Amino acid sequence: MIRKLSVFMLTIAAIVSGAAIASQAEQQTLLTRHIPEAALNGQAPKLGRLPATQSMRLVLVLPHRNQAGLDNFLKEVYDPHGASFRKFLTVEEFTAKFGPSQEDYDSVIHFAEANGLTVVKTSRNRMNIDVTGSVANVEKALHVTMALYQHPTESRTFFSPDREPTPDVSVQLWHIGGLDNYATPKPMYTRRDSKTAAEGVRSNATTGSGPSASFLGSDMRAAYYVDGNSAATLTGTGQSLGLFEFIGTDLADLTTYYANVGQTNNVPVTLTSVDTQSTSCVFKKGCDDTEQTIDMTQALGMAPGLSGLTMWIGTGGLSGQTLDDPGILNGMATASPLNAQLSCSWLWTPSDPTTDDVYFEEFAAQGQNFFVAAGDDGKWTKSLFYWPADSVYVTSVGGTDLETSSAAGPWASETGWEDTGGGIGPDDFTIPSWQVTAAAGCAKCSQTFRNGPDVAANSNFTFYVCADQEACTANLYGGTSFATPMWAGYLALANEQYLSGGATSTLGFINPTLYTIGEGPNYDTDFHDITSGGNTDGTTIGYDLSTGWGSPNGNNLINALAPVPVGSFTLAAAPTVGGIAPGGSAIAEITATPSGGFDTTISLTASGEPAGVGVLFKPGSSIAGGSGSVAMEIKVASNAPAGTSTITITGVGGGVTTTTTFTLTVK
Repeated sequence: MIRKLSVFMLTIAAIVSGAAIASQAEQQTLLTRHIPEAALNGQAPKLGRLPATQSMRLVLVLPHRNQAGLDNFLKEVYDPHGASFRKFLTVEEFTAKFGPSQEDYDSVIHFAEANGLTVVKTSRNRMNIDVTGSVANVEKALHVTMALYQHPTESRTFFSPDREPTPDVSVQLWHIGGLDNYATPKPMYTRRDSKTAAEGVRSNATTGSGPSASFLGSDMRAAYYVDGNSAATLTGTGQSLGLFEFIGTDLADLTTYYANVGQTNNVPVTLTSVDTQSTSCVFKKGCDDTEQTIDMTQALGMAPGLSGLTMWIGTGGLSGQTLDDPGILNGMATASPLNAQLSCSWLWTPSDPTTDDVYFEEFAAQGQNFFVAAGDDGKWTKSLFYWPADSVYVTSVGGTDLETSSAAGPWASETGWEDTGGGIGPDDFTIPSWQVTAAAGCAKCSQTFRNGPDVAANSNFTFYVCADQEACTANLYGGTSFATPMWAGYLALANEQYLSGGATSTLGFINPTLYTIGEGPNYDTDFHDITSGGNTDGTTIGYDLSTGWGSPNGNNLINALAPVPVGSFTLAAAPTVGGIAPGGSAIAEITATPSGGFDTTISLTASGEPAGVGVLFKPGSSIAGGSGSVAMEIKVASNAPAGTSTITITGVGGGVTTTTTFTLTVK
């Protein structure tokens, strides 16, 4: 995919300085688009202008600094054979390496204030600046007219700039959120009784443990994780999970759900608004919290031992609101602590599908995985598609129709859900490297563009749902809204196991690993391969455009994602005889000795080399099979100072990390 890619002290002097910067700066185009296609092509008639005094809230988004460096870092951090594998960044480290500079951030703040906009929120990664101001000041600052249009297919109006913004600022901005309210986000659930009988939609609920044999979140845990294995004890301990929501919720609905099914929720739930959106959602006041409650029950059902669940809430769920996806996503990217697993069951149609790439890439760099529902409208097309399900840096989740062998029992069979989203990504994102081999074996897949979904889980009309402070329902709701948070909970189990095995980071963005597992010899034991049913693209053996690789096959997939360490190993470094003169070199051997059946490849790195000294492992920086030696070549520059230092050799493999030291003397 081609990418076009401090708090400010309010003093008179700073304002004057900001005005000077604004007056001297040339007009800058932005790196993303802002005008809805319907306004560009004339399908939406222009009706007039927004009132000059109307207040607006915008999010000024800065681009990454050193995008090429970030792209390279992401390649290295997900290369299982590289020295940087899964050495993810903290928010502070990401900001220092790839976030906008403090100077650029302050320049944008100066620009906003010099143009009559009020800064109401800043971010610690220096990506977002939230501002408020009148339409008149927004138009002046951005050199646009805020026009009012008639929506081409809905009985409503929307506003949008009449041209792309060109602010007088020294920094080229990435995006400005809040400039239009064309898109209305859609939650990815469907109520069965809203369909006509002619569509033939029915519930296949027969084995759930809930009322009317409906499935509970805990039933999905039993089918996809426990699956008859009494030793399956992971609960998500130590892990936190984040939900992307455009509307708040009423936690009374969550309480009702657990009370009605005779269960107890022990996970603390935090509702966090990133802007002015209320965290409360009362149905009598016109607010529907069905999606939000579904997300919670499915995530908590799969991972009942989470340390916490956070609902990240921003504007966009109510009629006429702009979408604050930048605010929600940046909240997730800067949380403390970070949620390693994130879930979004809302889809929409932005003016530019690359708008949120800056956040998705930060997630990947920080070891976070963002699951997104693939949709409930069948095969992806240009007209039946909601973003961001085909973004390269998300795990897209499709739908299946599940049956279990008994109530709260193990997996029995599964077919593709006929309404599941999936197909060749309509946004024409270049196929990512990790998907190339899978696409080559899929007759209907594109060899050029991103395909989806990546994985799937139950989405049929088989669930028990409590929402809107009303009577709960059984077997009326379905959708990839159920499968997506379910997968986020499943990843929490995998991350729990990964960290308990001695790993120092989470699994991070799992797509590269998922595709390696899918292409490996144990695919049929790690995944439930779905080979019948699905949308009009159908299903097939292996990867397909309805269910991706399929659903998780019990604890097997967790063991493939986060192998349980088998045995251990020690490292030894043969000392250099004497010392090395400046301009000279020497060879030392690094030897690995396994124990307890350890047979996993060990990746080696060196640290602590003094100035002028370089270390190179030959023939490579790994020891296959966990046993053997590699040569470590030490080169000393001609101007290297004399002295003795300690070099640390670190070996990582199979969840085990071992170090040894090597004493180096430069004559």
